[in-house]
Amino acid sequence: MTVEFKSCLAPETFDILVVGGGINGAGIARDLAGRGLKVMLCERDDLAAHTSSASTKLIHGGLRYLEYSEFGLVRKSLQEREALLRSAPHIMGPLRIVLPHAPDMRPAWMLRAGLFLYDHLARRTWLPGSCGVDLRTHRAGAPLKLNYVRGFSYSDGWVDDARLVTLCAVDAADRGATVRTHTACTSAVRSAEGWHVTLLQASGQTQHIIARALVNATGPWAERFLQRAVRNADGRPMHAHMSLRLVRGSHIVVPQLFTHPDAYLLQVDARRVVFAIPYQRAFTLIGTTEVQVAEPSGVEICSDDEVAYLCKAVNRYFRAEVKPEDVVWRYAGVRPLLEDYAGDASAVTRDYRLEVVTGGAPLLTVWGGKITTFRKLSEQAADQLCFAIGAPGAAWTRHAYLPGGDLSAWIQPGERPDIDFANFLRAVQRHYSWLPQPLAERLARAYGSRIDRVLMTESGERAQQLADLGPSVVPDLYAAEIDYLRREEWACSADDILWRRSKVGLHTSEHQRDQLHAWLGQTPLAARRAV
Repeated sequence: MTVEFKSCLAPETFDILVVGGGINGAGIARDLAGRGLKVMLCERDDLAAHTSSASTKLIHGGLRYLEYSEFGLVRKSLQEREALLRSAPHIMGPLRIVLPHAPDMRPAWMLRAGLFLYDHLARRTWLPGSCGVDLRTHRAGAPLKLNYVRGFSYSDGWVDDARLVTLCAVDAADRGATVRTHTACTSAVRSAEGWHVTLLQASGQTQHIIARALVNATGPWAERFLQRAVRNADGRPMHAHMSLRLVRGSHIVVPQLFTHPDAYLLQVDARRVVFAIPYQRAFTLIGTTEVQVAEPSGVEICSDDEVAYLCKAVNRYFRAEVKPEDVVWRYAGVRPLLEDYAGDASAVTRDYRLEVVTGGAPLLTVWGGKITTFRKLSEQAADQLCFAIGAPGAAWTRHAYLPGGDLSAWIQPGERPDIDFANFLRAVQRHYSWLPQPLAERLARAYGSRIDRVLMTESGERAQQLADLGPSVVPDLYAAEIDYLRREEWACSADDILWRRSKVGLHTSEHQRDQLHAWLGQTPLAARRAV
């Protein structure tokens, strides 16, 4: 979305400026806006343009973290797991994960003990617990080599990570927050009034604002932002009291290796594991690697060596051989891990710390974190910020839906979000019987109960037939959806639409992607529709 800055004599004032449009920044902005504060969220690129769209797409406690005695982190993650799955059943869902037993790796008793802890560290209300499986008869055994005869199955969840970020930003905006993408915070100077901030839009326009408190949620750039942009009143840079270990995680996507709905957790060596996950109907997602980097480049690339490593990992287990030339998509992101000086990147904690610096206008910096704990992190950050500026506001997100997640207008919700979504999808297919089934399912998954806002004609009427959605700019992507994404979800480029707001890019050719790019350049953007 292109946003024009207003020209005014006095800087606009906000309670909180959140810098960084990844999952933590968007989550914090959402939580604060829901407490009635005047919030701005700014992101120099697109929402979820970096780390938050480059995850393994899992909502999970982190089974392997138990080996590093991270019991508190695993428990916190497991406590969040079902709450998140309930909040957005359209972009998240339960996932059974199969762990084949490799006798030359961890012994079976160790795996069983770890899964027992995993089942009992936090209360489960509807996700089933772990169990042993006979891979000679279980559906997950068919794609595996014959020497894998025994395994274990346990519960976690999957998530559309980039859409999760976007929906947090949409919720923040719906609750009154100002969201600006392609807008960098180039300077933040502390004063008696608050933070005097300079924002720079991609077009070159600048704006000055004042914020009572500042949030540094820039992920891998947290230290750099403090050093280069944030200043005390005397001009000295803010000192970082913590540091990050930056680790690149890469993933590959290949044509599907199996047709059943379970994922796999594959032991690679004594420390590392690789996931193989059903993805976008026709593919398998494989990841991740752990490569330490000095600093984030902004355009991370999955290297050929990492591709070879991931292929080798899955080829140890699967009958069908995966070759580098089979890869249809590769992506990478830098994880900002809280530095604990562990020797191996695999052993570095995935927990987070919130650092609040007062003695003037408050500054909160987010160090570390993972997608599964974003809601709890955001709640704790909002609690600390409200206390620091003396603002009222109670926590509210624990039982709240994300946009599109409340399906009660369509169905009578039950006890299981996955069943609720299946019932919702059937209702959508009945209501929009003219939609092709694959398109109906994709739109229901992406937008949930907000699907009506997408299926609109240019005049704002509800679409009655496929032709009402305008031209199919690329296969499975119609003008009405593109218009919605640009108007309501800050999508500006073909990449925003094809790879972050959706994964239609996986199903299109380079020529078709170029067609969308050209179409975006030729079609003016309407104003954001009032909510």
